[in-house]
Amino acid sequence: MSHFDAIVLGAGAAGLMCAMAAGQRGRRVLLLDHADAPGAKILISGGGRCNFTNTGTEPARFFSANPQFARSALSRYTAGDFIALVEKHHIAYHEKTLGQLFCDGSARAIVDMLLAECEAAGVDLRLRHRVVDVSRADDFRVETDRGAFTAPALVLATGGLSIPKMGATGLSLDIARRFGLPVVEPRPGLVPLTFGEEALALMRPISGVSLPVEARAGGSTFREAMLFTHRGLSGPAILQVSTPWRPGGAVTVDLLPDVDALAWLRARRDERPRAALHTVLAEKLPQRLAAALSTVRLAEHTRPVGELGNKALGAVAAMLKSMALTPAGTEGYAKAEVMAGGVDTAALSSRTMAAKEVPGLHVVGEAVDVTGWLGGYNFQWAWASGWCAGLSV
Repeated sequence: MSHFDAIVLGAGAAGLMCAMAAGQRGRRVLLLDHADAPGAKILISGGGRCNFTNTGTEPARFFSANPQFARSALSRYTAGDFIALVEKHHIAYHEKTLGQLFCDGSARAIVDMLLAECEAAGVDLRLRHRVVDVSRADDFRVETDRGAFTAPALVLATGGLSIPKMGATGLSLDIARRFGLPVVEPRPGLVPLTFGEEALALMRPISGVSLPVEARAGGSTFREAMLFTHRGLSGPAILQVSTPWRPGGAVTVDLLPDVDALAWLRARRDERPRAALHTVLAEKLPQRLAAALSTVRLAEHTRPVGELGNKALGAVAAMLKSMALTPAGTEGYAKAEVMAGGVDTAALSSRTMAAKEVPGLHVVGEAVDVTGWLGGYNFQWAWASGWCAGLSV
């Protein structure tokens, strides 16, 4: 049996960062993963270019039962700190919309950077090691199908349940529960929403249509693109609101976020009184969407706009500005970019990510009940939480 100062379970974003930080402090670190290669989710992120952080990172852009929990870690290891590491390794990058930073080349550069830092720090990386048991007497004992290892410090960094085809498991949550840590009910986050047959009567015929909207759910509002699919709604705006959305709740969509819809419709009624409503709507909306709305949502207002009174125009404008849709569910973990929920932050130190009641146990990254917006925020949480734990073990 081999003994280490710290064992990190999971060679993803948070685990690699944690192992690197601990190794740089002279700690003897074992980094274990059941996969054939490290950083699998990093490699597929951002279309293979890795949206590795966001320049707008701030605690308010993360969901958690304790919205203030992420503040300490995010301030201790900032987006600027990770950008400096990227620049140190001469990785070219660019900013896309809304502060999102991507590699110019492959996401492989980020994985190689972290592996190089871990190697320089003396981290012992062992792949294809499946954990079969974790226990604790004086030290933590990790049993794998290729041997047992012990250490006084253990870091749970195996991620969450999202994208199971990439090897995602609930191992961190299982171990956390075994040691008595409470868990906020996990659920798919940043995930497309599905709908019942009534709503799909509108959505299926316009599958593939996309437009900029303002979507609202669970007290949060996002202005980005929305995409109609054959099963419901997707696109950045919908992925964003899927995290605060809860089953049974509605998603409200403003289809014309920069338009005073009522004033515009009244003006068009005066200027084009003989035009059909769907023809007028197609001036501002994709043509297929305008036709579908006229048939499904506005069937009682199919007359030429010149024949629509102020009450009718008001109803049309209200629907355009606040179309309420109640999802039947989500596409689940298979399509979710992250797992929301996780180990309850009340059980952890916000500074070190250590369990308050279990000395030596730390939880980082996606396994913690901290979920960022779409656009590099969840990677920044992985870097920050991993770094803080690495300074503590």
